Amino acid sequence: MTATTIVTTHTEDLCRAHQGSGKATLGRLLGGMQEVASEGAWLTMSNGGRYLNFGGHGVYLLGHRHPKVVAAVKHQLDNHPMATRVFFDPVAIGAAAALSSVTPHGLDLVHFVNSGAEAAEAAIKLARAHGKTALVTTDRGFHGKTLGALSVTANPKYQLPFEPLLPGVRSVPFGDIESLDAALAQTRGRGCFIVEPVQGEGGVNIPPRGYLQAAAELCARHQALLILDEIQTGLGRLGTWWGADPEAVIPDILLVGKVLSGGVVPVAAMVATARVYEPFGEDPYLHSSTFAASPVACAAAAATVQVLREDGLVEQAATLGTRLMHDLGDLLRNHGLDGRVHLRGRGLLIGMEFNDPMVVGELYLGLVERGVLVNHSLNSSTVLRLTPPAIASDTDLDHFMSAFEHTITDVL
Repeated sequence: MTATTIVTTHTEDLCRAHQGSGKATLGRLLGGMQEVASEGAWLTMSNGGRYLNFGGHGVYLLGHRHPKVVAAVKHQLDNHPMATRVFFDPVAIGAAAALSSVTPHGLDLVHFVNSGAEAAEAAIKLARAHGKTALVTTDRGFHGKTLGALSVTANPKYQLPFEPLLPGVRSVPFGDIESLDAALAQTRGRGCFIVEPVQGEGGVNIPPRGYLQAAAELCARHQALLILDEIQTGLGRLGTWWGADPEAVIPDILLVGKVLSGGVVPVAAMVATARVYEPFGEDPYLHSSTFAASPVACAAAAATVQVLREDGLVEQAATLGTRLMHDLGDLLRNHGLDGRVHLRGRGLLIGMEFNDPMVVGELYLGLVERGVLVNHSLNSSTVLRLTPPAIASDTDLDHFMSAFEHTITDVL
């Protein structure tokens, strides 16, 4: 038994003892690798191996450890990492101003939280403060796994063990305006519609053109609030600042996360119009959290917005996404697979749908063996999902395409 094997076995045993058998089994299935360092688009393992990270569930648009974000966090750690929450916190205030400067017009009030699921929870509570207790969500939509967020994540696999969930929730097909109209009509002024511009965990599902604008009009007609969950799609992931930008939709509440962290410190946010935010604005203790809006997290958020602007990463995401879609389309056609694989995406959120979830699993593991990480899709087991960083180089993209071609040739 080698020293590396001994260390790996010890780590697996500790994981099994203190984090559960499921995580231990998954770690062993992926080769028992231990990630210890990261930079740019790459992860480094304890044995010196390197992995190109085109996964991360949408977090790493800036790559790993972007120097400007790391510098901002280090500065905050050296000066004032946690706030008392009694006095003004200029870092949190500055981060809120920075974020609101890039959100759609009128979305000026920012409530920071620690995760995307917490952002969804805050939005649901804010909606209920306005009497909007009849929640409408979409099939295959994903908004988190805490109790309220889970209630609008229409997947029995995750919901059933924790029922009863929030009452008054109805799910409609994503992209189906007639079904949405019928559902909102039944809410009688108590409705709230939560939707992603493009479904991420649902399998990179892109709605028909005009869907979001029509949904916004229906919400206005039925006196329902509109929550746009841009946790995975926002801040440039789709090649625009926000996934709803092409339709110029301005929601009542916007959910932000993942990219906001800069890939360095967990942070997310709920952003709302002044009218809708009023209950939280008048009473800051109506919905609060000890660690939310910490100076360290807010330093990361403000630096991330700055980097996105100054480095042109939103535009870069659009450019790289166009190249990847083109190259993947050519590869699938050249291998006679364009009729068997459904390729779709916007910007750097790309999905490939296969007929068999086993094929997706084999492709995932095959790419890991070739030093590439991608995503599975929690609400769509037949979709392999790519969320590359916007800082990926041409060499990185070439490496991915080579690994993918060899893997798909072996599997199919």
